[in-house]
Amino acid sequence: MGRPRTLGGVSETTNTSRDPLVEFIESASAPLSPAPEAVTHARRDAAEYELPAPDEATGRLVAALAASGAGEEPAGAIVASPAAAVVGLYVLEGLTEQAAVTCIDPEAEHTRRARESFREAGYPAARGRFLTARPLEVLGRMAPGAYQLVFAQVSPMDLKAFIDAAWPLLAPGGSLVLADALLDATIADDSRTDRSTAAAREAHARVAELAADPEAGALVTHLPLGAGLTVLTRRR
Repeated sequence: MGRPRTLGGVSETTNTSRDPLVEFIESASAPLSPAPEAVTHARRDAAEYELPAPDEATGRLVAALAASGAGEEPAGAIVASPAAAVVGLYVLEGLTEQAAVTCIDPEAEHTRRARESFREAGYPAARGRFLTARPLEVLGRMAPGAYQLVFAQVSPMDLKAFIDAAWPLLAPGGSLVLADALLDATIADDSRTDRSTAAAREAHARVAELAADPEAGALVTHLPLGAGLTVLTRRR
């Protein structure tokens, strides 16, 4: 089987063979409700415009993390991603019915697609909020401790600042998900000195600082999803 490779956060393989375990998991997973076709349409649009949409495994993880706060006081979610239409549908699958997701992207077309995808899936308008702005311009206006999940698919150049802005927004037990933050492990290659890799390396160091700080209460997990997924969870 060909080695998986990542193109803008979308995992592909170098040949047509597939891992039997992946095939089984995909076949055994129940479709997202209320409209699985909305996810299919959102993925198709993301692929057409070459937007970095998460794969199915990442999406299911995001849904599970969003659901981990269910049954408590409703906490919302934030999605900062060009493919908010895809990510947001997984987030809404996990959130309680009283909670909403805020989608942030500087391109109005991306937030418009997210709004249409949520409508296609049958979610009420109140379940989505859409901000056409750079994430770092608006995160400071969000309520601290009010979010169960923050998902980021942002430039490595903005990653460290995004972490510092988003971490205080998490409710106890909430998670910050950094998609493709490890750049396919190139951050471990000292010969890579380009600005993007250096910035991702600084962000990784900031994550390590939070993990080592007992007052921060950060539980950090790195997963081989996309180009390397980092999850920071605020201990309760």
